[in-house]
Amino acid sequence: MTIAADARMAVNDADAGPVLVPAKASLQEQRPRTMKHGDTFAVYDQNGDIIASPGSPEGLFHADMRHLSHLALTINGARPMLLRSGLRDDNAALICDLSNPDLHDARGALVLCHDSIHIRRVRLLWEGVAYERIAIKNFDQHAQSLRLSLTYAADFADIFEVRGATRAMRGQDKTPRLEGDSVVLGYTGLDHRLRETRLRFDPAPSALSATHAEFNFDVDPGQTRIVFFEVCCSGLPPTAEPHRAFLSAFSNARRALRASQRRGVSIEPSNQLFGEAIQRSVADLYMLCTDTPEGPYPYAGIPWFSTVFGRDGIITALQTLWFDPSIARGVLLHLAANQATQIDAAADAEPGKILHELRRSEMAELGEVPFRRYYGSIDSTPLFVMLAGAYLERTDDLRAAEKLWPHVQAALRWIENYGDRDRDGFVEYFRQTEQGLANQGWKDSHDSIFHADGSPAEGPIALVEVQAYVYAAWRAAALMARRLGQSDISQNLDIRAEAFRRRFDTHFYDAALGTYVLALDGAKRPCRVRSSNAGHALFTGIALPERAAQVARTLMASFSGFGIRTIAASEARYNPMSYHNGSIWPHDNAIIAAGLSRYGFRAEAAQIFTGLFDAASYMDLRRLPELFCGFPRRSGAGPVFYPVACAPQAWATAAPLMVLQACLGLSFEPREKRLRFHRSMLPSFVNEIVLRNLTLADVELDIKLTRTGDDVLVHVLRRSGDCEIVSTR
Repeated sequence: MTIAADARMAVNDADAGPVLVPAKASLQEQRPRTMKHGDTFAVYDQNGDIIASPGSPEGLFHADMRHLSHLALTINGARPMLLRSGLRDDNAALICDLSNPDLHDARGALVLCHDSIHIRRVRLLWEGVAYERIAIKNFDQHAQSLRLSLTYAADFADIFEVRGATRAMRGQDKTPRLEGDSVVLGYTGLDHRLRETRLRFDPAPSALSATHAEFNFDVDPGQTRIVFFEVCCSGLPPTAEPHRAFLSAFSNARRALRASQRRGVSIEPSNQLFGEAIQRSVADLYMLCTDTPEGPYPYAGIPWFSTVFGRDGIITALQTLWFDPSIARGVLLHLAANQATQIDAAADAEPGKILHELRRSEMAELGEVPFRRYYGSIDSTPLFVMLAGAYLERTDDLRAAEKLWPHVQAALRWIENYGDRDRDGFVEYFRQTEQGLANQGWKDSHDSIFHADGSPAEGPIALVEVQAYVYAAWRAAALMARRLGQSDISQNLDIRAEAFRRRFDTHFYDAALGTYVLALDGAKRPCRVRSSNAGHALFTGIALPERAAQVARTLMASFSGFGIRTIAASEARYNPMSYHNGSIWPHDNAIIAAGLSRYGFRAEAAQIFTGLFDAASYMDLRRLPELFCGFPRRSGAGPVFYPVACAPQAWATAAPLMVLQACLGLSFEPREKRLRFHRSMLPSFVNEIVLRNLTLADVELDIKLTRTGDDVLVHVLRRSGDCEIVSTR
């Protein structure tokens, strides 16, 4: 490993030791093109090819297994030159425009000048199939004989193998089958499951083998020839002809994305660049959302986290709760359905605990990695309760609250009976086996929790933000109990929360540090480190009002110009290129901005908003990645990219939505049918924003917010029913 990587992905192999995210090549340098639908995702290079190398995430993946590890297109034996590649604005398709290089005959004589042939590749994913339309147009003045070739291979590597895990044994590769215009590649795993990849072509290739398909065309001047190509991850024979299947899938993909986006608020800012960034965020959010039996769930990110993560899903749901409450509902119900009910040390599971990660790969099914259903996060459980209360407060959905209440109670019992391991009143983590994750908060790198001198903290460890989430969980449960008619329980929970708040202040606030300490170690020694984690205490409201101003000043002292660093530059382990010790995470900054806004620091929240927007303006597709480096901002230059950051990543994608709400001071009171804007502020880069399809109970609203000096005027453009709009300054 050349750079510290994500320890949440560590797996222990008897020979190899911990296996982390491979950092042998920079994803930012490669600028891959990513797509996703359901449990299928793809990572292509800019030409639309898959040229996987050791440690490379390129490939077509389905259910955590790579079903295509190589795909390369050539014209007359040469790789085409890239003109442009990019996703549609709605993420429905990847479009790559290519042209021919200079083509020579066997004697070296030039037979076709470069840029005479245009190749357009349009690719999409739908229900486990990658569809592609390849159009070849001749712009030369003479007819041309062209040989279009596609080479391909499937290694059927488990996602953890792709990430670097080694296996003592693997399953059996099947002999490829040729079936007319198709080739079927297969693998039978050690779990005895047959996995197949079917490649099908239209028209039928001139030559077809287990490794390549070849098409020979005579193309007149101005003529276009078309090849349809599809890769089915189930191996099942398709029912429609390839060209019809492509058109149907394209139509279905666009329709589904439009339907998803109609659930959310439409955001129309006056700044066109910001509009592009918001549009990309929303498109990525819904691309990452996967339909589960319980509702939509935002998968954490591509390429390494395209699955259910408890923490990531909950935080994404909190970020988007004002924007689309159905995401929160889906997250809550899906996590409730997978809540632990018994002790399982290998999975770090205990009754009432909320899922950390869910995998369906061969290695997970066999227990070679512990992540089939893995519960090794200390914060998912209080965050779950926190989200349940926030969802009720946003929607007044009592039916969902009644369904969730037994799961909330089980989570509270876990906090009390298992979370507080040493009975000191705080919640600590400590893995149950050596195969589990060593650090179980959101900063889960091996070196992310340390003392002022840089020495690692020994467990059990009580993180500052986890205590903040626990406080918010007690408050959220009290709200739910009160709304469900259980006033005695509600009162007891409120009393408990207030006592917890005072005890937290005593043990975690450090006046000399000017903020909350990062954590308490197993000996109850404070980790006196200035970190972004303290901002989460503002977010949940556990911070006493008299502490807020100093905490805000300390946080903003770590502002790089693009965002607040995970730890201050003065700390012993500060490294702006590290994963958690000096980098900048958009979701972390969004939570901090929401916390600052909660305590009245709107200008600081707007400063964070401006930093993140400026960072996004330098990013490919205006897409905020999982994280970027924490170097100080330099005039006229963008942020420094982190080499193996995921993009898109759900909680990074949703970060601008959360910061926008924080700056607007937007809150919902559905029982009173009241929408409130409190001390709204718009950042300097936008003068006006229109919010359409904003829902409050059964009322739909269109709202225009206009900056006038330091104030924001609120105009109601449309209102479908009776509700009150309150703007306070």
